[in-house]
This record gives sequence, structure tokens and C-alpha cells, in this order.
Amino acid sequence: MKKIIITRLKGILLTTSISIVSVPVLIYGGLLVKRPFRSDKQEQLFQGIVYQRDARNSPRPLMVHTVTIDLTAPGIKLLVTPGNKVDKNEFTARTTSKFVREFNLQLAINGSFFYPFRQYPPNSYPKSADPVIVQGQVISEGKSYAPPKATSSVLCISKFLRAQIYQKRCPIGTSQGLAGREILLKEGKPAVLGGRGGENLFSPRTAVAIDKSGKTLWLIIVDGRQKFYSEGVSLAELNKIIQELGADSALNLDGGGSSTLVVANNTKLRVLNSPIQTRIPTRQRPVANHLGIYALPLENRE
Repeated sequence: MKKIIITRLKGILLTTSISIVSVPVLIYGGLLVKRPFRSDKQEQLFQGIVYQRDARNSPRPLMVHTVTIDLTAPGIKLLVTPGNKVDKNEFTARTTSKFVREFNLQLAINGSFFYPFRQYPPNSYPKSADPVIVQGQVISEGKSYAPPKATSSVLCISKFLRAQIYQKRCPIGTSQGLAGREILLKEGKPAVLGGRGGENLFSPRTAVAIDKSGKTLWLIIVDGRQKFYSEGVSLAELNKIIQELGADSALNLDGGGSSTLVVANNTKLRVLNSPIQTRIPTRQRPVANHLGIYALPLENRE
């Protein structure tokens, strides 16, 4: 009798152990299935906005996401996340999806580097609604929410929807300003990189680029930290990808687990890339600010 009880207990423990292991594996597997397919795709999302997905195998598995925006197209308008108070550098962390919903946008990517930041649980920071500070100048709807910083560069959008990239600060009269870090391209030539740390790591990356006229804007995201799916790029490799577009200037934005690209079609949100927050694929990180796009649907074309 005693042997029977022991045998049954062993069976129960084995079943329980298998269940404990299986549930997280199944959940993680479900998240992997949610990622975009490793295939090439091109899609016109809105008037003046085209999305391109490139599944690459060299120099390692990569998923490259590019949005091309014609700033002269009807209905195009840009919005940088406003801070809580003018000139106070106080921002409320929110995911890119939350930003799109809150401001009824059609498209958005993550934006500037920020702090405080802690990457891994249980003490990861920020969580949604936590206060954060942006590193560099932020302008939204003509109002300044964060001051220039000597080590930052800025994407500046005029009220006439001309995009330019400047070191440190935007000119007077700028409508939208989004701080980044390294200028990657200047007048079509790679800028000198180095000295910041992390530029040689194969990481998820977010960048913006513009043509010489300032009337074409590219949003670029390369997924990373996902073995055999997309393993990230160095800044030099990111630069080469941007040069393929024919860009004149480019700016590196916050990357890593922050890199996120979201589109809203008829109020339905889609995450076009595969973010990786706290090592969890498809999970979005709450970030300080974003670059959002308003656009007209394709069916409104005459």
C-alpha cells in the first residue's frame, strides 16, 4: 500500500512539474507566433505613406521595417508627444500603442532617449504612467517641453512640413522637435560615430531620415535580440541600411526594447515590428515620447 501511495505521489509531482514548465513555454511560443512573418512585404497604408518590410539573412537574420512618408501629401501632419508642462522636461511614460490611441493618430514610432531607466524586472522602470525625463530638445505644436542638450541632435519639422536635422537645437518657429543622439548621415555621407558606447552592439534600432529637400521622411526600425528571427545591427550597419534609401540626413533615436512601430487602420491597432521589452517578444516598453503621423485613408483619394 505504501509503495502504491509513493508511486502515485511521484506521478502527481511529475505531472505538476511538466505543467509548471509547459505553461510558460506555451505562453512564450504564443508570443513568437504573434511576431510579423519573416517575409518581404510592401503596403501603402495611407495617402503619402508606404510601409516596407525586408526579411534579411545577411549579415545575420534581420527584420528591417521602413515607412516612407511624403510630407507634401494631403492630410499629412506630424505630432511629437507633448510633456506635462511647458519647459519643465516632465513626461509621462506610455507605450507607442497608447500614444496612437490617445491622440487618434494613424502611425507612430518611439522617440527620444530618456531616464531614469532600469531594464529588468522586478525593478524595471518606467512602467506606464511613471514620470521620466527626455535627453534633448522636445517641441510639440510649437511649444518647448524639454531644453536642448549639447550631446543630442534633433529632428525639426517646420510649420510648412519641411524636415531638417540639427545638432543640439531646432530653429525658432519649429512646429515639432524630437531629440535623438547620433547624427548618422550628413549630406548623404556617413557621420563619424563613436565615443557614446553601444554603437558596435547588435541591437534593435530606431532612426529617422530625410531627403535633401526635407519633404520625404523615413522611419526605420530594425528588430533585434531575437535569435534566428532578427538579431539587431550596429550603428554602422544601420547607416548602410539608411543609405540604401537615398537619404541625405539621418538621426539615431532610442532603440533596444524601446523600438516600436504602430499603425491604426479604422481604429484597429497593429504593431508592425516585434518589440522586445524585458526579453519578451512583442511586448511594448513605455517610453518618454514618440513621433506620430496623421494621414488620410486611401479611399478618400479623388
